[in-house]
Amino acid sequence: MSASAPPVTPGATPLPTSSTRLRRLYVVRFGFAIVWAAVLIVTAPLGAPLLSALLVLYPLVDAGSVLWQLRTVDAASGPRIPEWINVVVSVLVAIALGWTSVISVAAALAVWGTWAILSGATQLITAVLRRRAGGQVALIVSGGISVFAGTAFLIQGLQGATTIVGVGGYAILGGIFFLIAAIRLSVLLRKGRA
Repeated sequence: MSASAPPVTPGATPLPTSSTRLRRLYVVRFGFAIVWAAVLIVTAPLGAPLLSALLVLYPLVDAGSVLWQLRTVDAASGPRIPEWINVVVSVLVAIALGWTSVISVAAALAVWGTWAILSGATQLITAVLRRRAGGQVALIVSGGISVFAGTAFLIQGLQGATTIVGVGGYAILGGIFFLIAAIRLSVLLRKGRA
C-alpha cells in the first residue's frame, strides 16, 4: 500500500515532498547538538585529545548533514551554492580545529568563530532561499545568531581566551532552533500546506 500525500487545504501551497525528510534531519541535528554540547561542557577542562576530537566532530557532522540535505531536497528548491560552500568550509574547519586545538584554546576558539560566521551566513541564505519548504524562519534566525556568536568567539579567541565551553551553549541554541524548525514542519505537514 502506498503512502498518501498529506491533505492539501484548498488554495494552499502544497509542501514539497522533501519536507518530511527535512523534519527528520532537523530532529537528528537537535539530538546530536544537545548530546555533543553536554559532552563538551563536561570534558572541555580535560583538554586534548578528547577536546580535539569533539571540536573536529561537530563541523564534520554539520558537513554530513548538509550533504544529506542536498541529496534530500528537490533540485527545484533553489540554488545550492551556499550549501556546497558550507560543506567545503566545514570540512576545512574540521581540519583546522584538529590542528589548532592542540596549539591553544584561543586559536581553536578563533577558528570556531570564523566557522560560525561562515556557516551561519550560508544557513541564513539557504533558509531564505528554501522558505517554501516551510519551517525555515527558525533557521533564518539561527543563521543570523550564528554570525553574531561567531564574531564574539573570534574576538575572544584573538584576545587569548582560555576556555571554549561557550561553544557548548552555541551548539545547544543551534539545536533548539533545529527542533523549532522540525516542530514547525510537523505542523505544516499536518495542515498539508506551507
